Amino acid sequence: MKRIACAFLFVFASTAQAQAQTAAPDPADPFPSTYQRPQSAPLAITGARILTGTGAEIANGTLLVRDGLVEAVGEGLAVPHGYQVIDARGRWVTPGIIDAHSHLGANSAPSTPLSSEANEGVAPNTAEVWVEHSVWPQDPQFRLARAGGVTTLLILPGSANLFGGRSVTLRNVPATTVQEMKFPRAPYGLKVACGENPKRTYGSRGRSPATRMGNVAGFRRGWIEAADYARRVERARTNGGEPPRRDLQLETLAGALNGEILIHNHCYRADEMAVMLDMAREFGFRIRAFHHGTEAYKLAPQLAREGVCVATWASSWGSKMEALDAVEENAPIIHQAGGCAIIHSDDATLGQRLNQEAGIALTAGRNAGINISDGEAIRWITSNPARALGIEHRVGTLEPGRMADVVLWSANPFSVYALAERVWIDGAPVWDRADPAYQRPSDFLLGQPGQEAAR
Repeated sequence: MKRIACAFLFVFASTAQAQAQTAAPDPADPFPSTYQRPQSAPLAITGARILTGTGAEIANGTLLVRDGLVEAVGEGLAVPHGYQVIDARGRWVTPGIIDAHSHLGANSAPSTPLSSEANEGVAPNTAEVWVEHSVWPQDPQFRLARAGGVTTLLILPGSANLFGGRSVTLRNVPATTVQEMKFPRAPYGLKVACGENPKRTYGSRGRSPATRMGNVAGFRRGWIEAADYARRVERARTNGGEPPRRDLQLETLAGALNGEILIHNHCYRADEMAVMLDMAREFGFRIRAFHHGTEAYKLAPQLAREGVCVATWASSWGSKMEALDAVEENAPIIHQAGGCAIIHSDDATLGQRLNQEAGIALTAGRNAGINISDGEAIRWITSNPARALGIEHRVGTLEPGRMADVVLWSANPFSVYALAERVWIDGAPVWDRADPAYQRPSDFLLGQPGQEAAR
């Protein structure tokens, strides 16, 4: 029974490794991606309403996919001979959803104290840890996210610490090892957390930081040490001297200072975002995205000028004091100001319906007089998160040459009734609501009650 239920995972992985090639991994990366794009048949989806992720909407469109890439998209396209044709009249097509803030695999299911591994909550600065070393690929929640159209995820450490460690970008494919899921050549991220979480974590232990001013002092101390480490490394490189002993913590922080590692900043309040931007100027780094950012609407024009994305929710608020002043129109206000708005999950359940959360934000914005088209709003869960993750030239839109991450929806994706009928990653099917072969449970769930129908 287990061999049968694992067939999809084995076929996907073995086909990918045997039939596809990617560029050689960076030798500087000690844990390189082994993800391989599987070979797939040419595909044509016809008659669909296509939201391309660029802002464009195509009412009666055709999408052509070949060799794992988008070949063409538009109206009236001829379908070449030999393509598998899907008649999608009355349905919608979008790029694959990108969840810009997830803890899947690190906080895995079933949820127990021993399966919660996203926070190395032992010191305010744990920049040396890499969350990929906590990710369990058999987490059943990955499949549930695929069923919601999620094709790429940024997995982050938690927010107990000022510097929480490195993030990892994953392809949402069945896999045995995390390396088989790692998005090839995607930049690493650094999780930074201001506000209540770190001061609560350490203040309750009688340690620093216990206040917001303690948070900022801890950040500045870490950046000063990292800048000094980077100078010593560079001095040794240029002068031929002995380099400093390798320090994993300072190595990550130095990478964030020079822009090689992208900074993802957990931050709720507008005043704290302003402080973090001042600190970025002090030390010469750039914040890639504020995460959660429930008060980002208060300084939306400034964030747009700074080029900082905001990954937020529509309906999640009130969990703590700093989350009280939230509005459902947050993402639309950011968008209207010319900013980079993103709808993220931070939650395994919400990660299965990011399209609906985006729909809540879109409706709230329209009710407030902010008229945003469906074609623009779909960017909140496709091309904008791709930008925040540093992979916008490869995924997030249905443009020729982009990776063919595609979702076929039963209805307008912003509708509560919409279901992801079929999902492709790199042109290969990974979810099909009508085909049990693409609904296999995680190997971990075999034999568990309630899984009989999925075997």
